Amino acid sequence: MTPEFPEDSQPLLRPLGESAPRSRRVFLAAFAAALGPLSFGFVLGYSSPAIPSLRRAAPPAPRLDKDATSWFGAIVTLGAAAGGLLGGWLVDRAGRKLSLLLCTVPFVAGFAVITAAQNVWMLLGGRLLTGLACGVASLVAPVYISEIAYPEVRGLLGSCVQLMVVTGILMAYLAGWVLEWRWLAVLGSAPPSFMLLLMGCMPETPRFLLTQHKHQEAVAAMRFLWGSEQGWEEPLVGAEHQGFHPAQLQRPGVYKPFVIGVSLMVFQQLSGINAIMFYAETIFEEAKFKDSSLASVIVGVIQVLFTAVAALVMDRAGRRVLLTLSGVVMVFSTSAFGTYFKLTQDGPSNSSHVDLLAPVSMEPADASVGLAWLAVGSVCLFIAGFALGWGPIPWLLMSEIFPLHVKGVATGICVLTNWLMAFLVTKEFSSLMEVLRPYGAFWLASAFCIFSVLFTLACVPETKGRTLEQITAHFEGR
Repeated sequence: MTPEFPEDSQPLLRPLGESAPRSRRVFLAAFAAALGPLSFGFVLGYSSPAIPSLRRAAPPAPRLDKDATSWFGAIVTLGAAAGGLLGGWLVDRAGRKLSLLLCTVPFVAGFAVITAAQNVWMLLGGRLLTGLACGVASLVAPVYISEIAYPEVRGLLGSCVQLMVVTGILMAYLAGWVLEWRWLAVLGSAPPSFMLLLMGCMPETPRFLLTQHKHQEAVAAMRFLWGSEQGWEEPLVGAEHQGFHPAQLQRPGVYKPFVIGVSLMVFQQLSGINAIMFYAETIFEEAKFKDSSLASVIVGVIQVLFTAVAALVMDRAGRRVLLTLSGVVMVFSTSAFGTYFKLTQDGPSNSSHVDLLAPVSMEPADASVGLAWLAVGSVCLFIAGFALGWGPIPWLLMSEIFPLHVKGVATGICVLTNWLMAFLVTKEFSSLMEVLRPYGAFWLASAFCIFSVLFTLACVPETKGRTLEQITAHFEGR
């Protein structure tokens, strides 16, 4: 079968032997790109410590009522959805590197607007700008990293995108203990500013340079990233770079990864993860914990630790195994958290004012204290399970499975889907808990987690150890 797009079937960067040189500069370039996800993690985590402060604010400072609080958390996802479309356009036209550099502008501008906010509209405008930057960074960073990494470390480096996201969330939680919302916004400008400086010293990806027929620049990028071009075959480029056309959806090499990519993003959000992260403190207040901010920090620490574990084992265990294990853990944890709310909904004390710093071995005063620890354990287990698979892997697979000529459009649609679903879940989470009761909302999330496991087993291919060209050939049936 003659491929329609030779640049997708020919290995663009193919090793001639096992002894090809490996440079550590590829890790530096990946770190520079991952500062974008770190910034967007800080944006996601910012709302959790900032909302309680803004709800208590006294004039002339802006103050959030219940409806404004809902929008303060959710409007980021609307901006990110628009950023996903913008990123899909930028990544193919401006390139991967320049797209990352450009997204620092709305990051810094958005936090500056929040810092100077005199009313609720300025707060929401700043959150919208930072959300726009999140959408671009969440698309471009995985693509950049997957295209500079060789197969043996692509899983490790690709998982670091999600690791930096959860690190940014944890940074916001920890800083929220000591900083009020304005100074917290000032701190949020630091990671994107650092990315602007560091990313300016990194090369464009060789694959993008080849599509622009810039062979010398591509060789120079290879020399920087891998240490030397020696041991690599002269890059092959076929037909002129062609954009996306709807007729291409008839090709299995396009529609199969498209269905998988979009479905992974839908299932990731239907698990309820963004609702839990946006409203972490609120959820623990609902569960009547004395120090809900400490509970949020515990959640953040667990997420960072288990995302790091996933990154370390990704290239050994494989994507499918971790997705399946992750989904099973989330099924049990969301079911248990729903059971906690069911058991405590009619209780008079309802686990009131449980002190998280009290030793676990202490004898509980009554059964409700033990149930409170069921709530903490369930959420922590959910976060650990999510971090092992459904946190990092959908973003990693999105950057791996699409052929080069449709990557910008396809990843843009995946990111748009993810953030629109995140908006719906985040905006309607409180309403869903009122209609279905908290236990019903979490049991519904458990059902979606079951479907995610079944989808993984039926449809998701294993990509570990394969080059991006081999993955494309797999979907084409070659």
